[in-house]
Amino acid sequence: MNRIGFIGLGLIGGSIAMKIKQNRPRTSVIATAGRQATVTEAYKRGIIDNSRLLPISEFSDCDLIFLCAPVQRNLEYLEQLKPVIKRSCYITDVGSTKTDIHREVISLGLERNFIGGHPMTGSEKTGIANADPAILVNAYYIITPTALTPPEDIELFKNFVHSLGSIPLVLDYEAHDHATAAISHLPHMIAYSLVNLICEQDDEYGTMKTIAAGGFKDITRIASSSPVMWQNICLSNREQLLKLMDDYMNKFLEIRRFIAESNRGGMLEFFQKAKDYRDSISVPSASNDCLSIHEFYLDLEDKAGELANVTDLLAEANISIKDLSIVNNREFEDGVLRIEFYHSEPMEAAAALLEAKGYVVYYR
Repeated sequence: MNRIGFIGLGLIGGSIAMKIKQNRPRTSVIATAGRQATVTEAYKRGIIDNSRLLPISEFSDCDLIFLCAPVQRNLEYLEQLKPVIKRSCYITDVGSTKTDIHREVISLGLERNFIGGHPMTGSEKTGIANADPAILVNAYYIITPTALTPPEDIELFKNFVHSLGSIPLVLDYEAHDHATAAISHLPHMIAYSLVNLICEQDDEYGTMKTIAAGGFKDITRIASSSPVMWQNICLSNREQLLKLMDDYMNKFLEIRRFIAESNRGGMLEFFQKAKDYRDSISVPSASNDCLSIHEFYLDLEDKAGELANVTDLLAEANISIKDLSIVNNREFEDGVLRIEFYHSEPMEAAAALLEAKGYVVYYR
């Protein structure tokens, strides 16, 4: 691929473009976006080769085009691209719903030029300023071919996904939308609803916000995601999401009934079933390292410089961390300092180092 185009260039598109430039410095990468400022930022960072907004006609000689705009906008771009692209060009997308775009592809007769994509990664942070190819590493990248995508082209796209550091997974587009509605879209609706509930229940002193524990923050973190993006997702996966929301409400009413009836056996079975399934979940990486979250907690003395001492020890040992946070409410967690790592090996090395220095380490 000598020329790759991006229409829309936010967190995901920008991160993919950065990785392509790292892997293939000589590949021409062009992009257009909703704002000139986005293109200017991407050009200054060396992510793309053009410094101005481009008309769709400029994408006529691209070998691959990424649609990275909101889901509904991508449908409009497909129609604009149809008379522009060359016969050998492939169009892909990064949207988290697939049924609408595949139906549009079929309607436009673009099945031989389209292969859907969904990098299952992201952040509550958005925009090109937060683009980072590291977010693609060891993330599932779902590929949704059309009925007319040749098997050899699917393999080529899988290899491309591998080159991004991601893990390719090929799914039918309708199966994809059902699965992602369950494990991504529904949890976001729950998180948004729970945060709004607590917002409305909180007192004038913000007591609930002040004592919000790790559990509440963990399950509601995703409520910081882009409201506009989730508006688009809900509209594009409306049918699957509504069914699952009904199923979830029935499940919630089930545990409510157990509590109302003081049904100890029902509650215990309900919680145990959930615990067993949750404990079975792991995320396989490209190196076959089965991981979920690589983290531990640490006791920390309340004195100046203690946090810096921990980070200095890890830095001197060349151990990289993914995230670090202070746990203010420790009702359900040991250790006041939470440290998260990308892989199990650096986590184990860090734990051994810190324990050797006299720190107490706790694992979940």
